[in-house]
Amino acid sequence: MSHTFHIPVLGLGFSIDTPLKVARYGISSVMSIVDDDLIERMREFHHQKNNKHFIPIAKGTEDCRQKRITAYLNMVDETVNEQFEQLKNQPFEAGSDLCRYFELLPEASQLKQGYDLMTEYPDNERKHIFENILRQLMTKGSIDVNIMSKVDKMNFTAEGEYMGDSNTDAMTALRAFAESKLEGSVVLSAGMNPRLYSYLETFKDFFPDEYGKLKKKIILKVSDFRSAFIQAKFLAKKGLWVSEFRVESGLNCGGHAFATEGYLLGPILEEFKLKRSGMFDELLLMYNAALATKDIINSSTPLQRISAQGGIGTSDENNFLLDYYELDATGWGSPFLLVPEVTNVDDETLKQLTNAGEEDFYLSGASPLGILFNNFKNSSSEKQRISRLEKGRPGSPCIKKYLVSNTEFTEQPICTASREYQHLKIKQLKLLQLPEDEYRQQESKVTEKICLCEGLCSSAYIKYEITKPKENRAVAICPGPNLAYFSGVYSLDEMVKHIYGKIDLLERMKRPHIFIKELNLYIDYLQKDIHLNLKDLNDKKRKHLDGFKAQLQQGINYYKNLFSELPDLTSNILIELYEELTASESKLSEIMI
Repeated sequence: MSHTFHIPVLGLGFSIDTPLKVARYGISSVMSIVDDDLIERMREFHHQKNNKHFIPIAKGTEDCRQKRITAYLNMVDETVNEQFEQLKNQPFEAGSDLCRYFELLPEASQLKQGYDLMTEYPDNERKHIFENILRQLMTKGSIDVNIMSKVDKMNFTAEGEYMGDSNTDAMTALRAFAESKLEGSVVLSAGMNPRLYSYLETFKDFFPDEYGKLKKKIILKVSDFRSAFIQAKFLAKKGLWVSEFRVESGLNCGGHAFATEGYLLGPILEEFKLKRSGMFDELLLMYNAALATKDIINSSTPLQRISAQGGIGTSDENNFLLDYYELDATGWGSPFLLVPEVTNVDDETLKQLTNAGEEDFYLSGASPLGILFNNFKNSSSEKQRISRLEKGRPGSPCIKKYLVSNTEFTEQPICTASREYQHLKIKQLKLLQLPEDEYRQQESKVTEKICLCEGLCSSAYIKYEITKPKENRAVAICPGPNLAYFSGVYSLDEMVKHIYGKIDLLERMKRPHIFIKELNLYIDYLQKDIHLNLKDLNDKKRKHLDGFKAQLQQGINYYKNLFSELPDLTSNILIELYEELTASESKLSEIMI
């Protein structure tokens, strides 16, 4: 890889075409392939932008969801290849995209060092030979796709007949990627879906060819070592190799948040570091044994990368994670929402984000999936939700139906953010004649849900001016809490230079260390969990909360030892870290269960 960072998936629309903007510079990024309507509209937009003939794939066409996604991925692949070849053929002239490719690279990169050496050569035949060598060594950034494993809605015909397991949303998206020309990775997130994981086995591109190459790779987004190993063993026994584990902070991240049982990022990465080699050896034995049963000869040892993401904010943190935990890469997501040439954030939302403080980013119950969701208080989607509530019309029209899952009141699943569900649920609550405070609490839980299917796409439509008449323009956005410390609009060059320590975008910003910030998020989460369970705190829940608190204390003890062993910390930084850690420990000790 040319770079030591990647851009993770950002909502539905925010990074839907990010590879078209960064892949030619060697930067890897991830697109969501949940929403085929969004994908089809983006395919049309980019065909028109590039003066190419567009042939629509109409809703209702047989297997249209798969065909739309495959067609889009093929278009992205073809366009990036064209961009990359054009870039490589440019002259090495100041201000060219070719020079920009090399100037964005980290200083430690051999390719960057070779470029710097080449610029010192006089303009002669030897320099031209050097230039051609550099061109041959250039690589594109990987174009990867994300599938939330458990967002796997069942689909029915117009007559109400179930279309079968292979036509659920996640399965169709996987098939669309597998049958595309794209040679990238599928990032599987949000836990294990055995049916989906088994479906991978039916596509030859996930198995090594005669040269040992994997045309398509598997990346698991995980929150702890144990679950990562379990999932990887399940796949290895089928002859499927996990090429990368992306370790994400449970709470200090964007999008949906999956709180661990009090396990903090530092101790989790330590476990990966200590057990990485043993895990690799065990998985390789299973993998090769499974390939042998399929008569597939594996001629090379596959690579297995480990990366971390969620809340990284400075080059010092970035370098520390890479060096101390021996990671292969890091993920930088939310800060790129402030880079208009990389992501699709409309002007109004961008302005709100740049002026936001810590209090504007919060962990919510807004997702219809029933999973914690990092929300932004000033989003137009949140304002619309409150306005509808004040008018006595809570909930949203449910048009896309990607997140329908509730059958409490209906035979067919409906979405908990829908007007239909919220009307029925509030009606039920009123019949229960609950005490006023309990009723308000229950009602608030119901009406907190927002439509993510439309809200997470709106910004892209607004930015590209392709919003349809009467289409909802309210924007939902889900940055990680780390975005509170970035307060500008940046260029790609500025953000990349910040990541690599060439400039500091947070120079005057007081900001907690990544580990301290995550710890405090977990302590706040524990306090809230206790408060929500005060009325029915049984022995089982009490034991769970005690275990959660004890795990956080173990994490604090780990950080005390870690900070004392780091040779590169100045005394002032060390004192500051210990003060923050002591304050967090004191806050935790005051929590009584």
